[in-house]
Amino acid sequence: MSKLITFVAGAGVGAAAAYFLDQDSGNRRRKLAADKAGRFTREGAGTVTGVAQSAGAQAKGVAAKAQQKATGGDSAPGDDNTLKNKVETEIFRDADAPKGSVDVSVVNGVVELRGQVDDPSQSEALELKTRMVSGVREVRNLLHLPGETPANIVGTPGASSS
Repeated sequence: MSKLITFVAGAGVGAAAAYFLDQDSGNRRRKLAADKAGRFTREGAGTVTGVAQSAGAQAKGVAAKAQQKATGGDSAPGDDNTLKNKVETEIFRDADAPKGSVDVSVVNGVVELRGQVDDPSQSEALELKTRMVSGVREVRNLLHLPGETPANIVGTPGASSS
């Protein structure tokens, strides 16, 4: 049985060598395989990095809220304009943040996010980052995807549903 396994393994190695070392197409096949391997590595690393950043951000938010409750003090900014600036600084920090398509408004510590984002995960990430800012009492996520009617317009008289 072990001779059969050795034979099959040797045949597989030989076939791979013939495939990649072929004089006519081998170079193209090697480069294609290297490109695919690199892409899978980059995509996997990006996913792991994103999950790690999200978990870290959630942990920081929970720790900050726990510290605030433990001390009994409110380290929140004194007014809505200061809180708005603080929220915008946090959610628009990344280079790929949708700075021009998302508006932030704050009234009595309640933050409203309005505008258009490219995908639902981006909307969730912005809401999560907003919730973690000290002083935010509530978040109203009114962000929408391209082609969708904004949530604050749905059901209002005169609004088109198409």
